[in-house]
Amino acid sequence: MLIGIPKESAPGQTLVAATGATTAKLVRLGYDVVVESGAGGYADQADAAYLEAGGRVGTAEEVWAADVVVKIDAPTEDEIARLREGATVVAMMAPARSPELVESLGARGVTALALDAVPRISRAQSMDVLSSMANVGGYRAVVEAAHEFGRMFTGQVTAAGKVPPARVFVVGAGVAGLAAIGAAGSMGAIVRAFDVRPEVAEQVASMGGDFVTVEMETEVSSDGYAKEMTAEQELATAVMYAEEATAADIVITTALIPGRPAPTLITAETVAAMRPGSVIVDMAAATGGNCELTVPGQRTVTENGVIILGYTDLPGRLAAQTSQLYGTNVVNLMTLLTPGKDGQLTLDLEDVVQRGLTVTRSGEVLWPPPPVQVSAAPAPTAPAAVAAPAEKRPALTESGKVTVVSVAAAALFALIALSPPQLQGNLTVFALAVVIGFYVIGHVHHALHTPLMSVTNAISGIIVVGAILQIGDPNRLISALAFVAVLVASINIFGGFAVTRRMLGMFSRS
Repeated sequence: MLIGIPKESAPGQTLVAATGATTAKLVRLGYDVVVESGAGGYADQADAAYLEAGGRVGTAEEVWAADVVVKIDAPTEDEIARLREGATVVAMMAPARSPELVESLGARGVTALALDAVPRISRAQSMDVLSSMANVGGYRAVVEAAHEFGRMFTGQVTAAGKVPPARVFVVGAGVAGLAAIGAAGSMGAIVRAFDVRPEVAEQVASMGGDFVTVEMETEVSSDGYAKEMTAEQELATAVMYAEEATAADIVITTALIPGRPAPTLITAETVAAMRPGSVIVDMAAATGGNCELTVPGQRTVTENGVIILGYTDLPGRLAAQTSQLYGTNVVNLMTLLTPGKDGQLTLDLEDVVQRGLTVTRSGEVLWPPPPVQVSAAPAPTAPAAVAAPAEKRPALTESGKVTVVSVAAAALFALIALSPPQLQGNLTVFALAVVIGFYVIGHVHHALHTPLMSVTNAISGIIVVGAILQIGDPNRLISALAFVAVLVASINIFGGFAVTRRMLGMFSRS
């Protein structure tokens, strides 16, 4: 089958759906690939890159006549008309907000796959273009904010005086928000973040931000997305948004609701109370914006000197990297749809991933798909019925553990007293090793067990010494066992130190 990569028609669009590297992977799946001449110019992908990858460069007519057309933006009415009947088109379509588009695709008799409708499940992460776009967009939002802010993010103490660090407030801790938190934190800013999903607090902390809490009723997300807030939640968070925004130098908003306009979180009154020179980057501008004064696609400055960026092309401002990520998502999707790696696209609607992104199939409208239970939160399970409650065994206390070890040691010493002289020495060493091992290992915090076990395994290779002493025994069986013990224990020694060195290397700077 032939895959066509057209040049994007949307004004200002710099991305391309395939790069030279991803084209080569599509060719290895058995597909022929034709790229419209000049399609990758803005993403540093010259026509020669596609030729070297095994594809070919053609005209727009050749591309739109392909069996599969892969692009970035949803096809326009004119582009839909250029698709041949029975073709497959893959793009970001926002089908929940575009009923007219869905109807047009169905009427044309094509199969439409919406890459931005991939279910949020673990198996589909490699195809999630929204995450790829959001990751780049969150990083770029901080870069744009830093440029407009015109001051350092990090604090400094110099002979000329003290420079305080910039304060950044991030609304929404999804992929874009976490990327923004990480970027701003790495530049030295004090970062605070809020999300209506309480389960993301640890993720915010892991990126170096402080999670802002609000006293309100919340629930764990069941699909990975934030839900629309209730009236009570909006009242509880309104005051917090005003306080955090007015105290911040930079506000980055990322709050989105799938299939709905973006909620308004930063009001005009809050903007009026912010300091001159403050910056708001509204990453939800494409769907209305989280700031009341955002103008989609525009940079605006309020009367009190607050800069509001409503750019909708943040990922496109890093076109080369974003195109590579998008192209990789496409390759992962085509790999799923080409189980035989024979260049034949096979759509299996029994697969929840493929069903979730299928908008139309051969003209039949299949949107919306059935709901998918995702792994963002564990599904509630009913308690298992039991015939009778089992008696719970009390856990051993520290003194109880010592008692058990003492009894075991006493039994060993009694056995030693009744054993032959040679066995007495061996049992004595064994008994002492048990006692020492318990006290050495048993009192180590669980977080340190992995590195400790590496060293302990190496130290335990002292058995090599004992085995070497037994190799010269007249009994051939004993000598053979001693040789095996030396071999295994030596592997234990070198392996233990190798693992330890590798683990320590993770914490050292090159």
